[in-house]
Amino acid sequence: MINTKQFYDYLVSKNLDFFVGVPDSLLKNLCACIKENSDAKHNIITANEGNAIAIACGYHMSSNKYGVVYMQNSGLGNTVNPLLSLADEEVYNIPMLLVIGWRGEPGKKDEPQHVKQGKLTLPLLETMGIEYMILEDNYQEQIDKCYQYMQETNKPIALVVRKDTFEEYNITKDKNDFTLTREQSLDTIIKQLNDDDFIVSTTGKTSREIFELREKNNQGHSNDFLTVGSMGHTASIAFGLCLNTNKNIYCIDGDGSFIMHMGGLAIIAQNPCDNFKYILINNGAHESVGGQPTVGFNIKIDEILKAVGFKKVYKATTEEEIKEAMDKMNSMEALIIYTKQGSRKDLGRPTTTPIENKKAFMKKLTK
Repeated sequence: MINTKQFYDYLVSKNLDFFVGVPDSLLKNLCACIKENSDAKHNIITANEGNAIAIACGYHMSSNKYGVVYMQNSGLGNTVNPLLSLADEEVYNIPMLLVIGWRGEPGKKDEPQHVKQGKLTLPLLETMGIEYMILEDNYQEQIDKCYQYMQETNKPIALVVRKDTFEEYNITKDKNDFTLTREQSLDTIIKQLNDDDFIVSTTGKTSREIFELREKNNQGHSNDFLTVGSMGHTASIAFGLCLNTNKNIYCIDGDGSFIMHMGGLAIIAQNPCDNFKYILINNGAHESVGGQPTVGFNIKIDEILKAVGFKKVYKATTEEEIKEAMDKMNSMEALIIYTKQGSRKDLGRPTTTPIENKKAFMKKLTK
């Protein structure tokens, strides 16, 4: 395994000291190290991976230095447009170092949403004409080669990171004053719903907790669409469902997901459906991939929702406030629930496959 701080220090020694990207579970130790040792101007946690590529392009043009862009391989899809229509050698020819966590690496067990991404990670980089190296213990030599390549070609290059590459690096996570947990919030939400209400839940621990709450309560899973991948698109999935049913569709989103593709809510609000119910759980963190902060506590999400067309936005910090808000929520109104970080250490994962989940959900929804 690679000593995380030594890896970071070597990047900085090569003048690779500007970091930008979206946190990843395989890179959580590196992201933690970057957060602790870089100031706010040298570590930008972005809305999505394409956002990070564009920032790295601007950074290079203003400094003639190379940005380090970190991401999970699931985020490569968000980078295709700016990498090919902005940074590519046939357009503006802008260099940067990509550090990509390789979820779903072939031959290694992983969650279903990562399997196809894992198979296509290296072929996709090859198709885009991006040179890459799989990060190994001789990382100093690899970083030197990456730096030389960027100097000579002005092109992006990637370091692909396997699971358990970096040694553990612990920091004290940001805390807030809220006492409610996300799981308590979800339990309260579920108890307010009836058998004809349906949930679309965001990726990560939110969907995992909903699955386990249904198990705990001896309920089935056919009322829940668990969005195990496709971060940022939960609200759009829920909206698409609303177009062809009169049943209530409760979108349970997270602050990281909301921020990643915020524009989707503007489209939804301007095409209102009476049965679209939007609930956002805000803990100010990308908790599922290591707890790196979002800007969820620094922006006025309620005012953003109102500005794009939501009629009213309720806020809750307790179970009672959640119940009261859900009793009042009408068409195109939203609820923001503020929670602390944290989840059970024994939190499991859905035991049904995504296809099984989809089929059961469709059968119940269209019954």
